[in-house]
Amino acid sequence: MPSTFEPALPVKAAEVPSGPDSLHEIKHDGYRMMLIREAKVVRLRSKTGLDWTQRFPWIVESALKLRQDRFVIDGEAVVLGVDGISDFDALQSGKYNNEVQLYAFDMLAGEGDDYRKLPLFLRKQNLARLLVRRPEAIQAAPFEQGEIGPDLFRAACRMGLEGLVSKHRERAYRAGRCDHWVKVKNRDHPGYGRVKDVARAKRR
Repeated sequence: MPSTFEPALPVKAAEVPSGPDSLHEIKHDGYRMMLIREAKVVRLRSKTGLDWTQRFPWIVESALKLRQDRFVIDGEAVVLGVDGISDFDALQSGKYNNEVQLYAFDMLAGEGDDYRKLPLFLRKQNLARLLVRRPEAIQAAPFEQGEIGPDLFRAACRMGLEGLVSKHRERAYRAGRCDHWVKVKNRDHPGYGRVKDVARAKRR
């Protein structure tokens, strides 16, 4: 199994794709994480390569309970509020590290094999098999396919969610910015203003 895995990053868009080959996922407001297990060793890596293994013990414990002992999962670490919606402020506070869960949306490797050249829909099938017993702190992120994308985005906005990420079902996993991963954000969500504030600060 390869030793390094760099994350794929979505590009911004104004509209959600409505083609039949798009898979649509809720965009959770959390920290992007790569979960890596090699035998009895589990590591959590941030998008920038920082080691967060000790910070989120529930995810690590759940990973060790899975039957496969060699895999790489891509996902979002979140704290869920009482309404079931990800709470970024609670996550950032560090007060709830023992409650942080992983919404897994991709599987890059398993059983020693590199899956990155496989199409997304096959990687998701492998992920579903890995998580079939629903380990406590790791769950496969639900998704919908096809023309429903724009309607799903409007529903996500009404629920106060951050937005959607839409991906082409036939594409391989590619590190860096991917034009076949598209994110559309809810302009009324706190995360939208937070990103604008960061960008504004960088220009100063």
